[in-house]
Amino acid sequence: MPAENLRWETLRALKNSSKGQIKFDPYWSERGEDILAGCKEALSLSPQSGVILERLASFPLQKSCFLSSSSGGSSPGLFDENSASLSSSGASRQVRFLLPAVVDEAKDEDAEEDVGDVHSPASPPAISLLSPKAMETDGRIIKFEEEQREKAKMALKRRQEMHERLVAVVASSESEQLKRFEEFMELKQRQEFQSMRDMMDRETKESIGRQEKLKEEQRHRMKIINLRLREAEQQRLREAELQRQRQADGRERLRNLNSIQEEILQLNQLMEPSTQTSLGSYCTRGNQLCSQLSEVVRKTAEGEFPSMEDMTVAERALHEMRALMQEEVAKAQDKKKRDEEQEEQRRKQEELQALQEAQKKAAAESAKEKAKRKGLQNSAEEGTLKWFKELQESAARCAQAFEQLNAAKDAQAKKLKLELQKAASIPVCQISSNSGSQLRDIFNRLDKLLAGRAVVSGGRNVCTSQHPQGLDFVSFKLAEKFVKQGEEEVASHHEAAFPIAVVASGIWEVHPRVGELILAHLHKKCPYAVPHYPPMKDGTTVDDYQRILGYRVDDSGVEGQDSFLKRMSGMIRLYAAIIQLRWPYGSKQGAAPHGLNHGWRWLAQMLNMEPLADITATLLFDFLEVCGHALMKQYQSQFWKLILLLKEEYFPRFSLSLSLSLSFFLSFFLSFFLSLSLTSLQSRQIRPPKGQLTSMFWGS
Repeated sequence: MPAENLRWETLRALKNSSKGQIKFDPYWSERGEDILAGCKEALSLSPQSGVILERLASFPLQKSCFLSSSSGGSSPGLFDENSASLSSSGASRQVRFLLPAVVDEAKDEDAEEDVGDVHSPASPPAISLLSPKAMETDGRIIKFEEEQREKAKMALKRRQEMHERLVAVVASSESEQLKRFEEFMELKQRQEFQSMRDMMDRETKESIGRQEKLKEEQRHRMKIINLRLREAEQQRLREAELQRQRQADGRERLRNLNSIQEEILQLNQLMEPSTQTSLGSYCTRGNQLCSQLSEVVRKTAEGEFPSMEDMTVAERALHEMRALMQEEVAKAQDKKKRDEEQEEQRRKQEELQALQEAQKKAAAESAKEKAKRKGLQNSAEEGTLKWFKELQESAARCAQAFEQLNAAKDAQAKKLKLELQKAASIPVCQISSNSGSQLRDIFNRLDKLLAGRAVVSGGRNVCTSQHPQGLDFVSFKLAEKFVKQGEEEVASHHEAAFPIAVVASGIWEVHPRVGELILAHLHKKCPYAVPHYPPMKDGTTVDDYQRILGYRVDDSGVEGQDSFLKRMSGMIRLYAAIIQLRWPYGSKQGAAPHGLNHGWRWLAQMLNMEPLADITATLLFDFLEVCGHALMKQYQSQFWKLILLLKEEYFPRFSLSLSLSLSFFLSFFLSFFLSLSLTSLQSRQIRPPKGQLTSMFWGS
């Protein structure tokens, strides 16, 4: 069966060869061609025959593969035709493997066939070779296949490379397109975000505009309301003034009516019947007039004042009564006049006694009222006033001690005075809350100056020992400068009180005389820091008294109330900061030279004195805002009791001493602080004041 399959494969190969596909041409004789013209070429070996021979040589053939069988003999022509048919595509492979297969098949068939079928049993087997043309064709086919294989490999390689390049190009293009898409999406998102932000900005601007419009409308409404309130207040004051005027006029008419009634009654008494019978008719008319006047007086007894008509009736009755008396009772009037004088004297004595009794009652009531006020007084305690006077006398002695240097006319002495004043004033002006190292440097410069050591001022060394009065002059000017900083700098910037106060407290602790001079200057410019309300003495002018109270008075007049309160506020804030601060680099072994106990004393004495129109509320607010936290930590429950006393008993007295508008305006700040204090009463805490120096500040 394998041999049969090989035969069919051989036949198919021959059929597919070029010669196996020759078509019959019936007109070959007409053209004069030989019918076997294509099969008569000379046999020759192709250049590739060596390959076939080498393959055949590896198989020892016993018999030709093309031996003739019993049904037909061998024919060289058949071999040639078969060889020629192998020139077609794919025939070469079949020829290569055909010969060994045929040899094997022949061996198998020899075992079955008879030996007698062979023409010449003794002859050796004949080996038939392919024709040269077939071998050439086979070699070309092999070469062509190799070339095609190489071409196919090259084409496949080029195609793979082209495909890889195409894939790379496509991938690059897709990556660029993806980038463009991402950029487009980012641009779209940015545009949407920008549009949303623009919309939000527009809405914000519109909202701000609406808020501004509402604020403007609210301010306008508040102005209108304030104007209406002011007009209503003015109207109320006018009505109250008119009411007071009407009451005053009514009381005046009542007094006149009482006088008229009294006079008519007196005249009627004069006209009483006596030995002179001619006065009887006049007495009757007098009684009628008295009855008429009594009707008018009865209305006033019911709580009404007499009207103008009533006064007219009374005056008419009085004139008529006088006329009656003037006509007929001249002689009787002389007699009655003496009696009237006696009665008048008696009446005056009674009135004097009644007045004395009324004064006694008023004194008793005043004593009771003072008792109700729990001992409130109009001036400071005697010990406080004595201390105040001693400080002023000490400052006056210090000023007198350097009078020679202050009034020097020598150029060198003037220059020294100016340099000493600069050395004392400039460092104080440089005090700020920038850093702790700066305050320490300023303190060291002032300490060296007061200790008699040389300091640099204006590019040259200056020392208090250069003049015998230099130390007194520097101490006085330095204390004056500290107080002036409170009067100006602290008044404008409240937080500046703490750095100035801590340097002043440090200087006070090392040089106590400077501290006493600071108190003296402070009490002179702000007597309410004592506390002390100086009374106006006899012979003191108004301008001098205003200077004693702390006002600035010059040729243009007295300063405004706002400026006055601002300066007093700055100085009391500086004082409140000094009593609670100590220099952090001092010894701290003893008590503070002027500590919180003085702040407690000041607050207690202020509450023991009657409040003034506006200065009391301002000073209490400023003092408690700066020193309230420190007093709360030091005195705890006692402090809260004092705050409650201030709100419940002392603060309502402002409404008694101030007018309505002024009381509302000037007491607002104090009430605000008290409300904050009472909200913190349960927690027992008050927030520290703004600008207080912390430990981090001193490390800067």
